[in-house]
Amino acid sequence: MNDLQQPFNKAFQPLAAAVAAKRIPGGVLGIVDKHGERIVRSIGSAQLVPKPRPMQDDTWFDLASLTKVIFTTPRILTLAQDGVIDLDAPLTSALPDLRQYDAKAWERNVTFRQCLGHQTPFPAVEPIYTYGRDPDLLRAFILQREWRARDPVYSDINFILLGLALERLSGKTIRDMDPGPGFAFSADADASAATEDCTWRHRVLSGEVHDDNCAALQGAGHAGLFGTAASVLDFAQGLLDGNGASERSIALMRTPLSAARTHGWERPYAGWSGGNLCSPGTVGHTGFTGTGLWIDFDSGKAWTLLTNRIHPTRHFDSGIVSLRQAVGDLVNGAQ
Repeated sequence: MNDLQQPFNKAFQPLAAAVAAKRIPGGVLGIVDKHGERIVRSIGSAQLVPKPRPMQDDTWFDLASLTKVIFTTPRILTLAQDGVIDLDAPLTSALPDLRQYDAKAWERNVTFRQCLGHQTPFPAVEPIYTYGRDPDLLRAFILQREWRARDPVYSDINFILLGLALERLSGKTIRDMDPGPGFAFSADADASAATEDCTWRHRVLSGEVHDDNCAALQGAGHAGLFGTAASVLDFAQGLLDGNGASERSIALMRTPLSAARTHGWERPYAGWSGGNLCSPGTVGHTGFTGTGLWIDFDSGKAWTLLTNRIHPTRHFDSGIVSLRQAVGDLVNGAQ
């Protein structure tokens, strides 16, 4: 038995209990260390309606906001390292047309670093998809909208704008970019964990992006990435062993920008998703569909909990917050 087996077995128990209690249809738990030792185990159903399918270890998941840390953040940090952008420069250095009709607009002063750390006045979310279905028109709407300033919160708009900057600098839409090894922007419906019975697309979603705004934009920086537990763990191991990103980029991912956030990631705080026993050297992030990834650089291990907690509806208390915390504590040695 390797060093991961005992904490993994304990951490799997609350996932199994949540499935047995029908709080979530199913899930996959995975853990890896910096040397590549790993364990992955699945339980429950990948889909309940209209036709049940079992969850598999290699089921594809809509990773939702894990897109922010697996796809968008590393690319922004690479551009900064290469001198293409300055993290402390305003987004207008890549998006000169941002609020172009008002030279004094506050949006024109927002920087890349502020977006990475969710330190801007943008709202948490906006139903952009309700303004139309033309992705180019919606991009123009995002750039020209007069956003109402408010106290900083975790905001999808920050990463939608970072995604627009990536598109503008590369000359490609996000969906035409390389999603990274083991990742994609869609997946085989029969090999994927189903998400919601969507009220405006009028079907159960599986293998296509759940996030409404990402769907309408046909690709965005805040959501839309698909992957398996194996690909998420591969990404995490690359950060643990230093082969998945530059030393500078990894350092920035670990550098605090506030009490709760680093560049792109969350860091431990009271009540956070990784539980109470994470080392200070841990970063993590969650996704609305029921996904999560936590990387403990001090202990040299990472874990991912992937669930389909919004299937067939988000309007149900899945208990995902307490489940994530319980799993994190047990991974980290709780008895």
